[in-house]
Amino acid sequence: MLTMKDIVREGHASLRTVAEDVSLPPTDEEKTLLQDMLEFLKNSQDDNIACEYDLRPGVGLAAPQLGINKRMAAVHFEDFKGKHYSYGLINPRIVSHSVEKAYLSGGEGCLSVDRNVEGYVPRYARITVKATDIDGNDLKLRLRDYAAIVFQHEIDHLNGVMFYDHIHNDNPFHIPENAKAIE
Repeated sequence: MLTMKDIVREGHASLRTVAEDVSLPPTDEEKTLLQDMLEFLKNSQDDNIACEYDLRPGVGLAAPQLGINKRMAAVHFEDFKGKHYSYGLINPRIVSHSVEKAYLSGGEGCLSVDRNVEGYVPRYARITVKATDIDGNDLKLRLRDYAAIVFQHEIDHLNGVMFYDHIHNDNPFHIPENAKAIE
């Protein structure tokens, strides 16, 4: 079982490295890793398990956050309209995006960042992601608002980008042109 001890923190080289593509079909080891990542997210959202194992709640986890240089990520969350997302993703990539931007009004956090970083993180309001799932099936997901933000955060990890890299240096609460707040 993965715990917070397995997650690397700010300053670790893997968080600033572009992860390598995973050869398909995924190996049993890679499938197990994705299943473990999904299990961590589910456990982190269960109050009893999270308390017992001292887990911070998370909605996404990328392999580089475990010090593993592979293009793999897991997401497990419900959007603000009650739609459930639970995926183990291999080689996810954004194939199209909106001009319109969106940002979480409360800012973003990260399991690899143990401090509060204030500011708006502008992202695309709508994206289309292509990936391979844990069973080797091709996925094409059209995402908007909160779901789009979560996926972009995790894909950024695969490219060595941290969420706070997007925050305006001079004015952390700068609202980009053509952007909407996601409450």
